[in-house]
Amino acid sequence: MRERPNRNEESRDDESRLGDPPGDGGPDEAARYLAGAVADMALIARRHGLDTLGYLLDMAQLEAEDIVRLRAARKGS
Repeated sequence: MRERPNRNEESRDDESRLGDPPGDGGPDEAARYLAGAVADMALIARRHGLDTLGYLLDMAQLEAEDIVRLRAARKGS
């Protein structure tokens, strides 16, 4: 059985490997993308009767959408 990687080690590896490449949309684009992706996952979870997971994914979607709104409001000010 394969051991799960440590989340802290995994995220550090991703940061050093990926960074912010030129042309990356940055945090605004990431938050918009995540809002859509999490919405799709929530739909799948609910379709398969995974109600608690669907709820948690809905909360993640709301958080991502709030981030998008707040960042847009700051830029508009």
